[in-house]
Amino acid sequence: MSDLDLASVDGFIRVGSRNRRLPVGAVVGWLKAGWHDLTTDPVSSIAYGLAIFAVSFAIVAGLFFLGLDYILFPAIAAFMVVGPLVAVGLYAKSRALERGKPVTLARMIFVRPASGAQVLFIGVILLGLALLWMRAAVIIYALFFGLRPFPGIDNLVPMLFTTDVGWAMLVAGTVVGGLFAAFSFAISAFSIPMLLDERTDAFTAMGTSISLVWNNRPVMIAWGAIVLLLTALGLATGMIGLIVVFPLLGHATWHAYKAIAVPQEIQRGARR
Repeated sequence: MSDLDLASVDGFIRVGSRNRRLPVGAVVGWLKAGWHDLTTDPVSSIAYGLAIFAVSFAIVAGLFFLGLDYILFPAIAAFMVVGPLVAVGLYAKSRALERGKPVTLARMIFVRPASGAQVLFIGVILLGLALLWMRAAVIIYALFFGLRPFPGIDNLVPMLFTTDVGWAMLVAGTVVGGLFAAFSFAISAFSIPMLLDERTDAFTAMGTSISLVWNNRPVMIAWGAIVLLLTALGLATGMIGLIVVFPLLGHATWHAYKAIAVPQEIQRGARR
């Protein structure tokens, strides 16, 4: 198939139905493919995970050192917002393995996306969204507890789960946080892999990502739940688990992108 024919097929499918009709169980296949990429030349992926762990640990330690522990949980939520951007090197490794090209840690760190600086533009948007989420969390706390100083992590559980005000704040925070999470997931689930793989602009990539997530809700809800669960497990181990969990999810996300954002018709045509 020629490049022109391939572009025509691409355009036809992108403006047509974006429902790939994938079963919820497809997420298991993405995880298996991600594990395969992780264990193929595992040093590079584990080194990437170690870097994520080191930076995350340093940020958390810095928050406690500066007395900013009250934004710890919003900061963790912000980490999940910018996670797809930070994982771009893992997408690059999966793409290289898919194309039979050599993989090095340097190529994973110094990635050259097909869309160039458009990735940085989405990065700015995600960082702004993360900061807005953190500010919203502080405002919600102030609305329910006033100017009362943060009691510290040790007293957080009694404050939230043994008082009516605490429960009310949990409900409000969950609703607001859920909206932030849903929006950030929708715009970043496929946009960053797309900018790595295709020559397009950030707004087109984000719009396409939102459309694909919306039109494939069952499988994407399942995928979002798995990402949330595995990330929570990685954080619960004192972030040590992120050394493996983050690369696994990064590689698996690339395969989710290939399964949903790049239809099989195009994949087969590209291999001819």
